[in-house]
Amino acid sequence: VQVQNWLDCWTVMNWTLLTGTFTASVLYLICVQFTSSVFGFQFKPSSIRYFGKSSAIHTNHFKLDHLSVRTQSNLQMSALVGKTYSVGIVGATGAVGEEILGVLEKRNFPASVVKLFASEKSAGKVVKSPVYGDLTLEAFSFEVASKLDVVLLAVGGDFSLEWGEKLTEAGVLVIDNSSAFRYHPNVPLVVPEINIQAAKGKKLIANPNCTTAIALMALWPIHKRFKIKKAIISTYQAASGAGAPGMQELIDGMAASVHKTPHTNKVFAHPLPYNVIPHIDVFQPNGYTKEEMKVAWESRKIMDAPDLKVSCTAVRIPTLRAHSEAITIETEEKITAEEVRQILSTAPGVKVVDDPANKLYPMPLTATQQWDVEVGRIRENDVFDDRGLDLFVSGDQLLRGAALNAVIIAEMMLA
Repeated sequence: VQVQNWLDCWTVMNWTLLTGTFTASVLYLICVQFTSSVFGFQFKPSSIRYFGKSSAIHTNHFKLDHLSVRTQSNLQMSALVGKTYSVGIVGATGAVGEEILGVLEKRNFPASVVKLFASEKSAGKVVKSPVYGDLTLEAFSFEVASKLDVVLLAVGGDFSLEWGEKLTEAGVLVIDNSSAFRYHPNVPLVVPEINIQAAKGKKLIANPNCTTAIALMALWPIHKRFKIKKAIISTYQAASGAGAPGMQELIDGMAASVHKTPHTNKVFAHPLPYNVIPHIDVFQPNGYTKEEMKVAWESRKIMDAPDLKVSCTAVRIPTLRAHSEAITIETEEKITAEEVRQILSTAPGVKVVDDPANKLYPMPLTATQQWDVEVGRIRENDVFDDRGLDLFVSGDQLLRGAALNAVIIAEMMLA
């Protein structure tokens, strides 16, 4: 495990001691490169190498990005100490499926068995995991999946509808990333930092739309204090929201544009390079797209706020990864930007990046591959007087909006 500072060092030592592997192994501290100032003294811890019995951390290298996420990880994973679980990922070769495996590795999820389910075309190929060893892709088998403790679905809704409930009937904890069960009244729709209690006692849990999850990481702490009445949201969504094919279409399209060669768009409604497209998902009778309505429907369900009014405009932009959102809210209570900054500075999974004078604000470039959602441009709104606020958020939708959210749900449900 690569250790970036003394808190990471403490985390690994604590994990090692709690799991009881310390006495069966040799722990070497090797000091290189990293310099940390502690109480005025200079130290140089950099990496910890763990040698001994087979362990989930023996070759993993990671950097935890933010104290709030690190603290969450410590609390959740400490509750799983001494336990191991069998885990399956359905859709393991897709953009979200690959991220789920990466998150399991980075969080040292205690998996004794990891099954990667993919298409028959991919079956037999080997994925090399630095934590779980060589993993062979296999076609989905209910017989195999039904014997696992946890199955994370990163596939389309039709598959989820066919197999999700059957797996739960076999005793499997199923976390579904599709939209198949999000609006089912008996299936909890969960952002764990907000409403994990809704999932207690359930075996089938729905992961929200990525745009909703990113917005609510910022809005929920504000709602608890000021009670949000209305939210107007404009989204700037990366190509990866359409999965690996969407990312590849943007890459190919950009190359074709530069070299002035023909290129046909298949994933998006129009060519995405050098363009923005105000059209994500299908249009509804009310003029909104389904993607836009998802933000409204899901926000009300997750926040248990049936009267919340939400208007969303969803726009695809030519970036590869991380969604951004401009959000305007009206609240029941008087609200100030300074109070909101203070609240968000301690909110789990949120990183306040709000220093315009020094050109610091949320951006896809800085939010990509980060666990926390960046929030900035926090300012009082001139339309709603002392009950209005504007803010801007950026978050990695493959992580916070999908893979990370699903894995944290699994951790909390198993704890």
